[in-house]
This record gives sequence, structure tokens and C-alpha cells, in this order.
Amino acid sequence: MGNRRGFLRGAVCLGAATLFRDQGFSQAGQSVSSVGDSGSSVSAPPKGYYPYSGISGPGHPSKPQSATGGWHSGTAGVAYQGQYPPSYKTLPWRNYATGSAVRDGLLPPLLPLLEAHVRDTIICLGGDGNYYMTGSTGDNIWAFNDGVELWKSHDLKRWEYLGLVWSLERDGGWEKQWRTLHDLPSRAIWAPEIHFVRGNYYICLSMAPSGTSILKSTSGKPEGPYTHTFSPDKPITGGIDPTLFEDDDGKVYFTWSGATQIVEMKPDLSGFADDFHRITLSDPDHNPSHHSEKCVSRGMNDLGHEGATLFKANGKYYLGAADSFEGRYSTCLGIADNIYGPYHSRHESVSCAGGTGFFKDKHGEWWTSYFGNDVQSPFLEKPAALRIDFDKNGKVIVAKKQPLIRPT
Repeated sequence: MGNRRGFLRGAVCLGAATLFRDQGFSQAGQSVSSVGDSGSSVSAPPKGYYPYSGISGPGHPSKPQSATGGWHSGTAGVAYQGQYPPSYKTLPWRNYATGSAVRDGLLPPLLPLLEAHVRDTIICLGGDGNYYMTGSTGDNIWAFNDGVELWKSHDLKRWEYLGLVWSLERDGGWEKQWRTLHDLPSRAIWAPEIHFVRGNYYICLSMAPSGTSILKSTSGKPEGPYTHTFSPDKPITGGIDPTLFEDDDGKVYFTWSGATQIVEMKPDLSGFADDFHRITLSDPDHNPSHHSEKCVSRGMNDLGHEGATLFKANGKYYLGAADSFEGRYSTCLGIADNIYGPYHSRHESVSCAGGTGFFKDKHGEWWTSYFGNDVQSPFLEKPAALRIDFDKNGKVIVAKKQPLIRPT
């Protein structure tokens, strides 16, 4: 299906637990057993239940060899191809990233920013002139991770690891609870994003399998510490993949999941200032090869099914969500003159970029983040960034000049 949550789901329910156990993914004599797939609360698993680390860490400098391979995460385990084999037992790498999008001219020969396991990569330009990057981290987000990790760069080329800036165990509220995901216990942050809005740093995040939060830096610094803007006792919404957008007039807006609704935030982001506005497309894309099965089943009248994104460029609003487009896991965007739409001209933005975000650099150039999550990608689950441009109709395209590509 090309789903951002990892298309190596393997079997689910008891089959997934059996496969996980048979591959050796348990330690200290602990076996993996069925706990149900309802998303209900469960007790924390015993120590050694999973062999993974909950952080990705600083990673390694990117080399030409980094332009292939990577990680392929899922309920059944993690496959890996690269120079730094994990300490845990991995599944076979079954040519999960063919690089056909590069060979077909859809993508330049990308070079990751780091040799690090980062999904759902998001980059923002901070108020201090530095770029900040985060994403879904840890060895396997289908099992657990420890919190939100952050990296910093002055030029998008050299990255400094700032560590775990928000810890689930230390700082979490409702997020601390373990829940069931595909018949296994899980406590993982999905798709955290860092934003510099209204002169401060905010992190929005979702928890597997559902629920969103917004965090605010109490120091005014990107490394935090962070506190909840809403109540820490319950999620803001169900669903996943929240994002924030600050308009030219300073108003901040929130959308999430498949970007089917947008709502204005209160000035301090402690609540919603308005009712939710349902988003419509004036010219829906009804080509089934441009949608995942779930979008096809509900009529193909939406942008996508997860990975919401919202930004403004050249006086136009761009709203998008990730979908399966010709087998590629890409963000599909619509364009509007008004933030609440209607939106039109749904199109695939950057092929294989996944559920992504868009940002303007210090020189006024537009970029998108990338991580790779389908078989046409050159690599999987590594952070990258591409410059973008806009065609005569306002659609997002890959820019001809790309500073961060593999050297020839």
C-alpha cells in the first residue's frame, strides 16, 4: 500500500507476534504474545520484550554509499542494508529500495543528510537562523521510542545532534500509556514536527495508534524544555500527523491526518479559536492509481490519507497529505486562494518523499524534507531534503538545481 507507517507489516494479529518471536525478537526469556489490536491501554511490556533502542542517536556523516539501502521497519521486525549493522537481529533486505524513481528521472540522485534512522523527516528554519530537524526516531516505531530527538544545522549540510529534547517517560502526560498496535504493545511517537511560530518553538506529535499533542518551549529555545499547550491528560484530537502553519497576519492554524479539516488556534496555542472547517476539492482526482486503497474506497475526493501539511508560497495556500501515487508514497497537494479553500489542482509533489513538510531557507528558496518509504525510492527511512520550484500553474516540482545530491 505504500503506507508511511511502514509497508513491512508482515502478518498482523497473532501471526505478527509469532513471526516476531520466531525471528528472535525477544530477550531475557520473554516471549511475544497477543495483546489485541483495539488500541486499548495495556501494561508496559517486561524488560527485554523488544531488542530495540528507543533513540536513533546522532547517526554518521553521509557518504556516497548512503544513497542506497537504509531501514525497513514494521511489526514483524526491521530489515537493514548499510555500513552500520544494528546490534539486534534484522530481517533480510529484499531489495526494498530499487531507486527506480532516480533512474526514471523523477528524482535527482539524493544524498541523505545523515546516515541515521529517521522517518517522517521535518525541517524548519528557526528564529536564530539555524535549521532544526526531527522525525520519527528509534529503531522501530512500531514498537516504541523514547521521545523527540532534534538536530541542528547552519547550512543544511552539517548537522549537530541536540539529543532527546522531550522524553515520554520524563515529560509525557497521556502519552505515557502503552497501547496495542497490530496485536502488540506499543508506545511510540509518530511524525513529530518542530515549528517556529509566533516567536517561539512548538512541537506537535502523534502517538501510535492515535492521538495528537502540541508542546511549547518554556525557554524560547529549540532544545526546550517543552510543556503541553493543551491539557496533558488527554489528546487534542484522535488520528495522527498534526501540523501547524503561521499565516502572514500571525494567525496559526492546525490540521492533521489526511488534512480534511483546518482550525484556527488561540494566540497562545492553548486551544482552538474557531470551529473546524471541512476542506473540499473543487476538482477531485478520481484516478484510482493516484490513491491508496482506503482513499479509493471512500470515493477519491480527498488529498490523501495521512501526513497532513500546510504552507503558503507566492500568495497561494498549499494543503496536502500523503497517498499512494502510481505506487509511490508521496505528498499530494492542492492549491487555494483562501486557507479554507476550496482547493484545486491536486498533484503529486516530490515523488517518494512521503508524508513531508515544506520550508523556505535563509535565501528565500523553497525546500521539502524527504525520508523514503516505497520501493521506487533510492533509500529508505533516512533524512534528506530537496529544493523545489513551482511551475506556471503553481504546482510543486523538483528544482533543477540541487545542492544536496550524491557526488558523481
